[in-house]
This record gives sequence, C-alpha cells and structure tokens, in this order.
Amino acid sequence: MLSRRLILIARGRALRADPALVSKGWKLAGAYAQRASFHSTNLLQAETVKVPQMAESISEGTLKTWLKQPGDVVQADEEVATIETDKIDVSVNAPAAGRITEHLAAEEDTVSVGQDLFRFEPGAADEGAPKEQKSSEEGKEVKETKDTTEPADQQVDKKTPPPPSPKPEEVRKKDDAGVQEGKEKKELKESSKPAKDKPSSKEQPAPAPRVPGSRNETRVKMSRMRLRIAERLKESQNAAAALTTFNEIDMSSVMELRKKYKDEVLKEHGVKLGFMSAFAKASCLALKEIPAANASIEGDEIVYRDFVDLSVAVATPKGLVTPVLRNAEGLNFVEIEKEIAGLGKKARDGKLTLEDMAGGTFTISNGGVFGSLYGTPIINLPQAAVLGMHAIKDRAVVVDGQIVVRPIMVVALTYDHRLLDGREAVTFLVKVKEYLEDPRKMLLAA
Repeated sequence: MLSRRLILIARGRALRADPALVSKGWKLAGAYAQRASFHSTNLLQAETVKVPQMAESISEGTLKTWLKQPGDVVQADEEVATIETDKIDVSVNAPAAGRITEHLAAEEDTVSVGQDLFRFEPGAADEGAPKEQKSSEEGKEVKETKDTTEPADQQVDKKTPPPPSPKPEEVRKKDDAGVQEGKEKKELKESSKPAKDKPSSKEQPAPAPRVPGSRNETRVKMSRMRLRIAERLKESQNAAAALTTFNEIDMSSVMELRKKYKDEVLKEHGVKLGFMSAFAKASCLALKEIPAANASIEGDEIVYRDFVDLSVAVATPKGLVTPVLRNAEGLNFVEIEKEIAGLGKKARDGKLTLEDMAGGTFTISNGGVFGSLYGTPIINLPQAAVLGMHAIKDRAVVVDGQIVVRPIMVVALTYDHRLLDGREAVTFLVKVKEYLEDPRKMLLAA
C-alpha cells in the first residue's frame, strides 16, 4: 500500500515535499495505476473453457486430475485437466496462452460434455515473469520511500542524549537485595511442597495383549475404465457359449529364427523381433482357412469378414486394453512388430484413442510375459474367439522315438460355440501350431 505521505504528494497537498521524493511518488503511483489497468483488461478478456466432445458414445466422465491450479501460467494446447471415461482418458487443453483463474469443478466430480470446467485469462503467460520482477522492484521502492517519509512523531531524534547510568554502589545494593529475595522464595516453595505419595499396594491391571499384524481395510472407488472392463467381461461370460481347447507348440524353430535375425532387424528397422509377430501372422493365415473364427453374430445374422483387425491385449496400470492392428493379414513380421510397439507405448502412456480400440475381429492375449503356464482367456465380444499365449518352458518330449528337451508353450483357444464347432476350433489351433513349428510354411501359404 502507498504511504499517506505519497498519497498527499500525488494529490499535490504536501507543500514541503522534496522534489526527488515527489518524482518517486509519481513513479510509484503510475506503476500501481498501470497494474490496475492491466487487471481490468484481463477481466474483460476472461474466458470459460467447457468440457470438450469426447466421442459419439461418451457423454460424461470423471474429472480425475487438475494438472494446473488457479494462478498457474499455461501455454497454448498445454494440458490442464484429465477426464476419465469408461474407455479412454481425455485431456483438456488450454485454448491459448494465459493464466488459470478459477476451477469450476472438483476432482472426482462427474462432468458432462459442454459443462463449464475452468476460467482463464488469455495473454497472461508472457507477462508472468516480468510482472513478478516489477512487483519485487516496486516493493523495494515502497519500503525505501516508507523509511524516508516516516512521520516526524515516529522518528527518533538521534541528537537527544541517553539517560545517565546508575552509580556502582546502587547497582551493588540492588543485586544483594535480589539474591536475598530469591533465597527466601526458594525456601518458602520447598516448605509448601506436599509429601510424595507412597506407591499403592494394589497392582495395576495388565494391558490387553496386542494382536500381531495389521487388520486395516482400505476402500478405493473403482475407476470408470475398471467398471467398464468388469461389465464387459461379465457380459461375455453371460452371452457367449464359451469353450476352451488347448495344444502344445514346440517353439524351437521360432526361437532359432528370432535369435538369428533379431540383431539385423533391430539395426535396420529399429524394432525388436519378438514372438508376437509370429503368432499374429500364423493366426491371420489360420483365420483365412477357418473364417468362422473371424466372424461375429449381429442379431440373427453371422457376419463374415475377408480382413483381420487383430486386437492385442495390453496390460496397463488402469486395466486391460485391446488396441487394434488394422488389416493385419497384409503386414509382415517387421510391420506387425512396429504396430504393436507403437500401440503398446500409447497404451502405457494413456494416449490411446477410441479409434485405436474400436472394432477388432480376433484377439491375441499373451499372459506368458507374466509367467502364466495355463489359462482360459475370455472372449472379447462380439468376436468369436481369442488365442491365449503362455510362458515357454523346457520339457521332455518324444521326437522320432527319442526323449529330448524342447521349449514348449501351451496355447489356448477360447471360442464361442454358437459360431464355431469343436472341429473348426481344434483345426484352427492345429494350423497355428503347424505354422509356428515350421515358420517356412508361412511363406508358402496362399
């Protein structure tokens, strides 16, 4: 705040003002007026940002996180908040550079498309740093001026002599009197203390024994995505006539292929050669021979497709998602690995869009990366089947009448018995086994 003297100087009512002080007063007053003008302009330009359109099928979501707080400076298109839906996370970005002024919703609130979300002042981002510097300089000037313009009745006259010091004899008498008085107070305090109570003869009750370990419970609200996943899985169990068939695959040939070419592929294409590309290619070829495994039921009709949109199950901190490789039947090993790597990164970073997960005609789930030996995957409706991969373990098997050790993977195919009969499901899994145990057959397949 401006001191009273500066205000008088600004009004021209201080008749004996120092010219230098008058100039400084006008400078400070001008700075305050400039700041007031700046704020009034921004108030006129304040904008309200609404919840954006998320997708045709999504009308609301949960406001999970405010990444910017009121008073924070943001740049154009910088993320301000995250809205969680039952399928994806939607980022709300600043429409322009500015400063956040107010939140209109709290975290964990349910927000609808078009609802007011926050207010901000455009154009404040570039002026944030200079403003802070100006305010610090102005603070110093105000403090300086306050010291020099202190009222006369509050200033100490440095010419006034200090009071006379007491004589040594008077100081000695006062000290002796204080010591005597302290001794008397100490004796009186000791004599007035009550006698200490004797310990009671009765024993105190023993404390209750502690229960080892913790018995705390924590309740956490389910996220929208987790609720949606639970709903879809239960819907699949209730709707599909699910049945699972198993088989064993000798992974020696695929592992040899990978070992021989993985360094070359990494050097030339910048992507690691894994097992997923081999399983994806083998599945696409088997789906051509067993088209019912790539079909779906819509009403009272069966829809057959001549393309394969391959859903790949990816585990994320928020739950299992299944991004889709479009037209996987036309991709080679390297192209499949590149697509899977890109979709996996987007899934882990929470950047998947609805377009990345929409559709899908067949699913591959790899529980082997977590060490699973056996499992029965759940069908991703409205698809007809899902292929489950598992861990590779060395096992003793019989080859040409000899017991040898081979790397074996157990694979599982869960299929909808409304679409596929047992013959077709088993044939599909045997075809996948044949392609993987001799990858050269993939080159000869039509």
